[in-house]
Amino acid sequence: MNEEISRQLREAAEAHQPDRARVLARVQRGMAGAAVRPRAPGIARSWPKVALAGVAAAGILATAGLTVAGVVRTAPANPDSATSAIATSPSGTTGSTDPARTADSAAPPAQGVPDRTTAGRTTDPNPASPPDDRLTDGPLSSEGSIDPHSHVYWSQSRLALTITQPLTSLTVELRIAQTGGVQSTGQWQTGPGDDFTITVHEVDGVLVYRWDLEPGRTAPAGDHVFAAQYNHPEGKREAKTDTYLAQGTAADGAHEVRGGFTTG
Repeated sequence: MNEEISRQLREAAEAHQPDRARVLARVQRGMAGAAVRPRAPGIARSWPKVALAGVAAAGILATAGLTVAGVVRTAPANPDSATSAIATSPSGTTGSTDPARTADSAAPPAQGVPDRTTAGRTTDPNPASPPDDRLTDGPLSSEGSIDPHSHVYWSQSRLALTITQPLTSLTVELRIAQTGGVQSTGQWQTGPGDDFTITVHEVDGVLVYRWDLEPGRTAPAGDHVFAAQYNHPEGKREAKTDTYLAQGTAADGAHEVRGGFTTG
């Protein structure tokens, strides 16, 4: 008897197309009826009624199981992109499985500030010339330097002046800062001494060597040198505040060059 009932239930379950909504509604109605239905006191259930109730419950459970299985089988085979991008960690929290986000989770290393030193720029603490240098102007070109034969007690500052046109006037000044104990020991120039009025004097803490072209004379085109010589206390003297100035008049007008002295 039980085997026949079981066979019929299996065949009915296999042939049955479950209606999930109806099954759930039936289960809910059954649960609600069981909660409110009073139990008849003193009436014992017979074995046939118990067996039929068991069979009915088994049928309901079998139908519900098939319904759940059908729902699982009808789920889409390929999840959408939003679902694939989310994973659940062992702790129950939700995290991204995007490998790009995982790679970016670590903060980039701090970058140092790039070196601002320009290639080819000198770092000499004693620049050759002040910022307002004008080394060339019209027919004049200039270069100031400290003679390499200078030593710990004596120095010579030189101005190399190139003239490309004859000058009807020319004034040259070599200005040596009084850094303490600086005393003139002489001066010289490549042109004839009679062509210039030469003076050396100290003004406002500066030893000034000056050459003025005599009226009616002409400074010819070519390379010229003007030099100032001086003693100073023992040691290497700082020449970063020493300057030169040359002003001349050519056929096209007045011109001026100025700058400082490089050290050898």
